[in-house]
Amino acid sequence: MNDTPDPAVVARRIAERREQLGLSEEALAHQASMAPRYLRCLLDAGPSFDPGGFVRIAAALDSTPEELQSGRADAPPGQGGPGPRPRLLGLTEQECWKLVGSHGIGRIALPVEPGPVVLPVNYVVDQGCFAYRTGEHGSALPDEGAAVAFQVDHIDEYLGRGWSVLALGPAHYVTDPAELERLAGLPGAAPWAGGDRPRWVRIRPEEITGRQLVTA
Repeated sequence: MNDTPDPAVVARRIAERREQLGLSEEALAHQASMAPRYLRCLLDAGPSFDPGGFVRIAAALDSTPEELQSGRADAPPGQGGPGPRPRLLGLTEQECWKLVGSHGIGRIALPVEPGPVVLPVNYVVDQGCFAYRTGEHGSALPDEGAAVAFQVDHIDEYLGRGWSVLALGPAHYVTDPAELERLAGLPGAAPWAGGDRPRWVRIRPEEITGRQLVTA
């Protein structure tokens, strides 16, 4: 397996970071203590051509050599762009439930003022419903019976494809002690945010739809 970074990919990351900082290629060369022509040569050849020069480029960009070679480990999804010949396909309800699995991370959209709020929560799937837990006065706590939207999605960075599932329906509080105990024992029920989150919210979708981005 070849672990040598692709010079073209590294050069693209350098160009993107340079533009974020408002630097011209000449200004970057000056800050990295090299001639613009030499900078272009290094970008074409890749980091192994002059490791020391590459370190100076990273420092001038307020970055690290590792980040420029491999990308940010904490970058938002979608940095790599779509795959070849992308197509967007609809999903059946059965396919939607299969993709969301038994638990994971989703986003709850709440109808509040001055505008809708979308928040990440970890969920469990139970008896054809999404359920999640929050605090008694948490920002993810909807009004009883409120119409909400719940979304789960996934992006494959390597292949440039992914899917998204959207569920619409009312949100209801779970109050039965036996039901609360059962939900708390399901895989994925522990709140990622930690703390005391005793309130369980259940969303029984009246409509669930999904789309899948496929590539050649």
